[in-house]
Amino acid sequence: MEASKKKVLEGTVVSDKMQKTVVVNVVTKMRHPKYKKLVEKYKKYYAHDETGDAKEGKKVEIVECRPLSKLKRFRVVKVL
Repeated sequence: MEASKKKVLEGTVVSDKMQKTVVVNVVTKMRHPKYKKLVEKYKKYYAHDETGDAKEGKKVEIVECRPLSKLKRFRVVKVL
């Protein structure tokens, strides 16, 4: 039996105004299907930050977990 793989993402904290929650902006680069140019896609994730170490502007690593609230499905693993 293989253990389920959890998503690990790296991004920048754009908001730390909530208690024990940060908003992380993750940028992924993909090639446009028709024009073959590299295009950046942005997505915001709500992540649980138990210690409160992740401040706005810091790079963080987040990992997928069980749903913690309506929007939170990730935890902050470490501040880079």
